Amino acid sequence: MNLIRLAIPPLAALALSAAQAAEPALPSIDPWRYSEDYSYLDDPARRTGAWGEAGKWIRLGESSTLTLGAELRARYERYRNNEFGDAAVPDEGYQLYRFLPYADLRLGRQVRAFGQLNLTHAVRDAGSIGPPDDTGRDVLQAFVDVSFPGNAGTWTARAGRQVMAYGSERLISARYGPNVLRSFDGGALGWLGDDLRVDGFLVRPVRNDPDDFSDRADPQRRLGGLYGTWSAPGGVADTGLDGYLLSLSSDSASYNQGSGSETRNALGTRYFGKRAGWRWDLEAVFQYGSFVGATARAWSLASDASYTFRGAPLQPRLGLKANIISGDRNPDDPKLQTFAVFFPKGKYFGEAGLIGPSNLINLHPSLTLDLGSGWTLGTAAVFYWRQSLQDGVYGVAGNLLRPAGASRSRHIGTQADVVLGWEVSRHLSFEAAYSVFRPGSFIRDTGRAETVHFFGLEALWRY
Repeated sequence: MNLIRLAIPPLAALALSAAQAAEPALPSIDPWRYSEDYSYLDDPARRTGAWGEAGKWIRLGESSTLTLGAELRARYERYRNNEFGDAAVPDEGYQLYRFLPYADLRLGRQVRAFGQLNLTHAVRDAGSIGPPDDTGRDVLQAFVDVSFPGNAGTWTARAGRQVMAYGSERLISARYGPNVLRSFDGGALGWLGDDLRVDGFLVRPVRNDPDDFSDRADPQRRLGGLYGTWSAPGGVADTGLDGYLLSLSSDSASYNQGSGSETRNALGTRYFGKRAGWRWDLEAVFQYGSFVGATARAWSLASDASYTFRGAPLQPRLGLKANIISGDRNPDDPKLQTFAVFFPKGKYFGEAGLIGPSNLINLHPSLTLDLGSGWTLGTAAVFYWRQSLQDGVYGVAGNLLRPAGASRSRHIGTQADVVLGWEVSRHLSFEAAYSVFRPGSFIRDTGRAETVHFFGLEALWRY
């Protein structure tokens, strides 16, 4: 994977020079790439000659086309006192590289084949490297679609390996921040109408392995579900309403209460939209199922609202996230109330990525400034408390960071984030982030309680 590191400087220089040249508006780049639509380039009159159009919607025949693209990312991260000093290597700096080339082949209006490789490399201490850091050379996505257009909408059947992300990504996320994206093996059936989309799927998460081309579906976990999105419900523009039912089966789930087999179902709804400077995202989830043969019941309420002062200097955007997520009420009772995380996004609760969405009360005010010329500056404070004093604190992946022990303290800690971003163009962006997490009384009561410092640098090029 040294080729990736050697390619970074010349490709970055080329991308920067191309990005600084004036170019017409092109479709937004989707992180998982398969949703991008370049069919408008079938009309030669709409091609402008911009370099970003090269390799897009190449005619192979009367009814077949090929679209090519790629992503190249280099990232540096440094922790001091990771996991409050409990990590295998608490003080470390490391480099992460990934290259994600893809090809999208369309055979008429009904058949499509999409493939994307995952070439990753991590320069990190062997004691702390994990599956999200490095999977070598492997297949990230490889699926076939067969579509059946109709007057009211289009049915699409999909089989293979794909990256999946739904809604706010609180339950199903592509894990875009870490070096290795999350993908799933299985099948899906979707229906897309004018203002309604419904997906049904039955998949297994892909288990990442450091050896080349060795990633396989996880035989111990299975995910199924229905997810629907209604655009502009009731005719209200710029709003949407999601409804979903998800089911996750696992042979080995772990909580403060213990470990064992689990079946967890999540019934949820989400209302989101924007209007006159306001943006909002409200979500409620109820979970039911079983854990080691006993009843499991859990819940979550989440909100994310912001307002942008468009007429003010720097167009400040004030935001507030608030979450309350259930924890277990009695570790000696076989019944379980800890919220199951499923497959969440990694940095929903801030840049350091320490705390996950289980047994949590959270407030997250933020301020973002538009500095002009693609520059933004974001600041945030994140406050964490335990929802139940009988349950522990969990990480992003659902791992138990600290068992409850005998502590009766609720406060987990307080975090501050600063993020400086520069979006040079739709193709090229840079980011620098710093985060500090001061542990609260619960962390001090239950073990090491060092202040965590995190620093990250990232360069991202997408084509």
